[in-house]
Formats: sequence, C-alpha cells, structure tokens
Amino acid sequence: MSEPSKEKVESLQEDRLSEENDAEKHTERIDLNSNLSAKIKNPLAGIPRKKLFLQVDEFAQENNMTDLVPLLRKGALVAQNPPEFESIAELEPEEREALRNEVLHKWRQPRALYITVILCSVGAAVQGWDQTGSNGANLSFPIEFGIDDSPGAPNVDRNTWIVGLINSAPFIASALFGAWCSDPLNYYFGRRGTIFFSAVFCFASVIGSGFVHNWPQLFICRLLLGVGMGSKASTVPIYAAENCPASIRGGLVMCWQMWTAFGIFLGFGANLVLFRTGSIAWRLQLGSAFLPAVPLLIGIYFCPESPRWYIKKGRYHDAYKSLCRLRNTPLQAARDLYYIHAQLAVEADIIGKSNYVTRFIELFTIPRVRRATLASFTVMIAQQMCGINIIAFYSSTVFLQANATPEGALLASFGFGLVNFVFAWPAVRTIDTYGRRTLLLFTFPQMAWTLLAAGLCFLIPQSSKAHLGLVALFIYLFAAFYSPGEGPVPFTYSAEIFPLSHREVGMSWAVATNLFWAAVLSVSFPRILDAFTPTGAFGFYAGLNVLAFIMIFLWVPETKQRTLEELDYVFAVPTRTHMHYQLTKFLPYFVKRYILMRKGITLQPLYQFDAPVAEDIQKISEKGR
Repeated sequence: MSEPSKEKVESLQEDRLSEENDAEKHTERIDLNSNLSAKIKNPLAGIPRKKLFLQVDEFAQENNMTDLVPLLRKGALVAQNPPEFESIAELEPEEREALRNEVLHKWRQPRALYITVILCSVGAAVQGWDQTGSNGANLSFPIEFGIDDSPGAPNVDRNTWIVGLINSAPFIASALFGAWCSDPLNYYFGRRGTIFFSAVFCFASVIGSGFVHNWPQLFICRLLLGVGMGSKASTVPIYAAENCPASIRGGLVMCWQMWTAFGIFLGFGANLVLFRTGSIAWRLQLGSAFLPAVPLLIGIYFCPESPRWYIKKGRYHDAYKSLCRLRNTPLQAARDLYYIHAQLAVEADIIGKSNYVTRFIELFTIPRVRRATLASFTVMIAQQMCGINIIAFYSSTVFLQANATPEGALLASFGFGLVNFVFAWPAVRTIDTYGRRTLLLFTFPQMAWTLLAAGLCFLIPQSSKAHLGLVALFIYLFAAFYSPGEGPVPFTYSAEIFPLSHREVGMSWAVATNLFWAAVLSVSFPRILDAFTPTGAFGFYAGLNVLAFIMIFLWVPETKQRTLEELDYVFAVPTRTHMHYQLTKFLPYFVKRYILMRKGITLQPLYQFDAPVAEDIQKISEKGR
C-alpha cells in the first residue's frame, strides 16, 4: 500500500462532515467524570473504516510516521475490534498467529520486557533490605550511641522516641520530599532518569550509614535514603505498568512487591550472618543494603524508555521504537501505539493542560481523578493499617519480648522474611485472574484473626515452650496471608489507576500516603508496645484490619485485565454508584451464595464491557486455531 499524499488526505477530509452523522449512530459518548451506566467503551468502536483510515493517515502525517501508515492502519483495525482480528483481510498469517499467541500464551513476551521489569524491581530490594537492616541494627546501635531503649535503661522514654525517629527517617523524607519530587524529575528526565537518580541516593546513603559516628549523622543518612526511596517507589511501578500488556500487567508489576519481599528476606539473612561480627555488626547490617542498588544503577539505561512517556512528550516515533522492543511484532506495537493515542485523546477532553500545582489540586477536584485518589489512598493506608510493618521494622524486638535470645530473635525474623517471600509468588498469577480487589477482600479477614491470635499467645506463660512457638506460628501465618494480597496490590494498583496526565503526581500522592503512615507507625510502635503490651498492640492492629476491609469493600474498584486507558471508564463510575452496587447487589449475593450455600444464584455485573474481556477473547482465539 503506497503512502497517502497530502492532496489525498485533504480530499478525504471533505468526506468527514457527511460521515459524522453515520458515525454517531455507531458510537456513544461516555462522560468520563460521571459514567452512570458503568460502561467500558473502546473509543475506536463503531468508526467506519474509511473514517478510521483517514484519522490514521492524519495521525501519521502529524507525527512524521507516514512510512508506517500501512502498519498503523492494520493496527487500528485490530484495536477497533480485538476479538475479530481473524476476519481482517489485511493481516498476514504470521501476524494472526502472533495475535492468537498473545492470548493463548500470554506469558510469551519479549526478553526486553522481562529484563526491564525485573531490573527495575530489583530497586525495591533496597527498600526491603533497608527495613530489615535497621531491624537487626536496633539491637546494638542504640547502645553504642548512648540512646539505649531497653526496659530499665536511663532516659528510656526519650531514647525510645529517638530510636523510633531514626527508624522512621527514610519514610519521613520519602513522604515529605522524595515522593513529591518524582513528578518534576519524570517530566524533565523520564522514567529511566528518575530511577537512576533514585538509585544514586539509595546507593550512597546506606554506605554512609555504615560510617557514622553519632545518631544525628545516622538520622541524616537515613533522611537522604528516603529521598531515593520516595522517588523510586513513585516511579518504578509506573514504569513497569506502562510497559506491560494489560493481560499480565498485574503479575509483572507486582515484581515490585516480590523484590521488596526478597530484599526483606535477604536483609534478615544478612542480619543473622553478621550478628557475630562484634561491635561493627550494626554498621554492616545497615551498609549491606547498597548491594541491590548496584545492578539498578548500571542496568537502567539498557532498558527502553516508557512508550507512554514518549507519547506524553509528543515523541510518537520514539514511542513506537520502544513498543517494538516491548511487544512481539511491529503490528502489536502499532496497534498499542494508536490505541493509546485514541484513548488519550478522549482523556484530554476532561483533563486539559496543567502544571504541577494544578495537577495536585486536580487530584481532589476532577471527579474521575478524585476517585482514583480515594482508591489509591485506601489501598496504601491499608498496608500500614494491616500491621505488616510492625513485624518488618520491629520483629527482633517483638520476638525478644516473646522470650527469645537475641540470636533466636534474628533467626525467627529470618523465618518471617522467608515466609513473606515464598508466599508472594502465587500472586504473580492470581492478581490477574482473581483480581486485585478479590485478593484484598479475601486476605484482610485472615490477617485480622492471625494477628489477634499472635497477640493472645503472649498471654501464655513465658516458661512454656509453646509461648514463643505459637507467637512465631501466627506471625508466619499472618505473613502468608499478607504476601499474596495486601503485599503486591497497593503499588501495582496505584501505578495503573491514574490517567497519564496525572500519573506521576497521583503515584506521588499514593507513595507519600503509604510512607507517611509507615513513618508514624515506626515512631509510634515502640510507645504503643510499651503502653498496650504486645497483646494490646497486636489486638489494636487486628481491629485496623477489619476497618481496612470495610474501606476496600466500599471504595476500591476492580482493575484486572483492562488497559491503562480503559480504566478511565472504570473510575468514571461515581463512588456512590459503586458503593450502592456493593451493598445492594454484591453483598446479598455473597451471603446467599457462599454463606447460605444456595445454588443457582447469579450476580448482576456492575460494569458493562463494550469490548470482550480477555477471557472472551481467548475463547474466540481458540476457535480460530
């Protein structure tokens, strides 16, 4: 097919007015601020072929991509009606085969995609390792710096607050500065540049922590670590989400949590190995967290930049090149490029242009964005409410209070890290099959009762061997339920739900929420433990699990297997409509079907999908083989 001339495009434009009325019959405009019908619509659906080709030609000329017009036209036809690709005469046999494999073998993706996700998620190990490094260091650095917080020590009340402040320093800096600087960093340097910036801080600050001479110096080093942690946590999940296809996005983006859990596990292992190194043990425990930052520093520029970031900058040709590295065929790259462009054109109608300050304000003023802000706030604060970080930050202290020796406490903490890592693996598949919301609603009740049981086991006399064993057992069960649910979901979910125009500042909000409350927990838990006793402290967090469950049930929509742009329609559904459906449709259905065990009960779906979801496409593809 030859490239269209400028005159041909101009002549075709004359047909546009006559086709408008016909196109309106096939298309239905959905208000992305108030999607009362809860309909998820493909913006290309119903457009006549002649008009679609005209739009593709105009897009190609505007972006100096006329050499790709034949490919872009085929990509637009596939994006317009994905299940019907078998009937598109323009496709070559190998292109049809690639589209079938995309669904039948959804994990068969280019090596560049897997390398990108894995390499960037290694950066999460810095965060996990640092948490556990400070966990083990808590047993010795307070004594060396004259801020001993053990019961009976001089000035124990003051020292407890100082130790809590040092432990919380990275989270304070992340919440107040690091997370918020990711928006301007992404704007000027892109996703890869921001990740490199973060890695520099995560590399240098933890090495500095191993050479400090007093607690204020340690506090400053950990503040600098927070700058890197905040910008990294705000960018890496976005980068992974923007690069992954919708069908496996959750499974790949959750590598962030997988590697955080791995970093926690390695950190506990390092604590155990370094325990007998004498007075420098805490320095090695803190400083060893630099190791996972090294491959991130070296490898990030071998990865492709986010195609959506290129599109945001109007660099469509670069976006196409990036997609070609991240997809199996040029056709799939062209399809995704044009589909993203079409969705963003619809999105621009409600968002417009803005600067950093107005984008932050719009998190709470534009209805579609405000709903994403509420949902991300809910899943992020729930991660702190569930109580996981009272174990990640203070497990050694908790096990000491359960009558373990210092070495035994580190060994028990190592077991917690191992369980946390191993049980994160099932979510690689379940997060895109059962969905984000379902995983949360299933695991939160389990975390509530296991945490309560762990607290009650502190009432067993310490002279009994069952005391420490049962405390550890229920903490491990708690971690086993946390890892496939509230572990991977918050960062995966928050990275995908904001529109492209507000994705950086939205993720900054989500990460700042998470890490601010992590700082509050880190500072307050030693005092809560002292005032409530372990039984009261664990019971308090068990109650917060119940509260978090209710918040998720009411305010968190499902996002599985929808493209990032299609989520505009999901979050256009008013919060009141979503809550009403959950209380009047889903809750009665659940009670009748799973509690009263009545068969034949059906649930009316909330969302009406204009295009088939991945399961339907798979059935159609199987028929075509």
